[in-house]
Amino acid sequence: MTRWLKNLGWLMCMGWMGLSSAQAETAPSELTMLLQQVQQAARQLDYSGMLSYSNEAGVQSMRLIHVVDGKGERERLEVLDGAAREFIRANDITHCLLPDQQVVIQEKARDDRFPAFLTGDVTQLDQYYDFEIGPVQRVGGRQCQQYSLMPKDNWRYGYTMCVDQSQHLLLKLQTLSRHAEPKVLNQVAFANVVIGKEVDVSALKTAWKYNEWKVIAANLEQTNLAAQGWRIPYPIGFQPVTEINRFIRTERQVAQLVLSDGLASISIFIEPVDDYSQRLKADPGSKKGSIHLYRKRIGDFWLTATGEVPLETLHYLGNNTEFVPVTK
Repeated sequence: MTRWLKNLGWLMCMGWMGLSSAQAETAPSELTMLLQQVQQAARQLDYSGMLSYSNEAGVQSMRLIHVVDGKGERERLEVLDGAAREFIRANDITHCLLPDQQVVIQEKARDDRFPAFLTGDVTQLDQYYDFEIGPVQRVGGRQCQQYSLMPKDNWRYGYTMCVDQSQHLLLKLQTLSRHAEPKVLNQVAFANVVIGKEVDVSALKTAWKYNEWKVIAANLEQTNLAAQGWRIPYPIGFQPVTEINRFIRTERQVAQLVLSDGLASISIFIEPVDDYSQRLKADPGSKKGSIHLYRKRIGDFWLTATGEVPLETLHYLGNNTEFVPVTK
């Protein structure tokens, strides 16, 4: 498990969930309007504070600052526990700093990093989640309204979120199991937060001098897995939002398909069996918090599926995916 979690950390650093969403023409529901309002607050407000991310493996602390001004949207996220790591955003580009390796990974910025959290089209979420308004709570020193979204099926997890009453910023997000008495699988929340003019813009500057570090720029291109012969079933409510080839170094190509229901997302990686990928092994299911990973060999390819969904969802994908070579 340690190996895939390390690789998963790199994928997260490389913005592997950079997604886009489409808008439906029908009138938005109360849930849709709320989620879009919360997402907009995360993108447009100035805020800073300490975050804590917790799951069954422990607690990780982070420092976050987000500013929107004449220079555009800028952000700095510093991981305070374990190996040093920072994410520095300038509009559409994010630089992930890996000081222990003196490496900078440059990638398209993600729009789903907390307190943003949407990963796709949310206009159909009423079909897959039950929406309830909960009590008023206090998180990070501020009053927030709790909401819950519980799944109507077994394909996805549930969520509770606490939204700032005056600024609509997401202050706490929990991922919940599907049990009759849901268990918190992971949580991310502000321990303290400042919103508005009191945010110290100077905190955007990193202490690392990384101008001479090795820069790895993402090399991506659009692809069409179905046209190549892949038959991948989509769990109910999940739709493709990203379909690309990632070129790792110069000799390796990995295809990536991202599926999303608007909240939950699944990444599927397909790569040929070669000298490099010989290190990979079939994995019937690894888990950390709410994130699962599943891997199997299909012909001359490895298929790896990972996401914040139940393991059964990944099993369905893996067991029903086929590769049918295209005849010329």
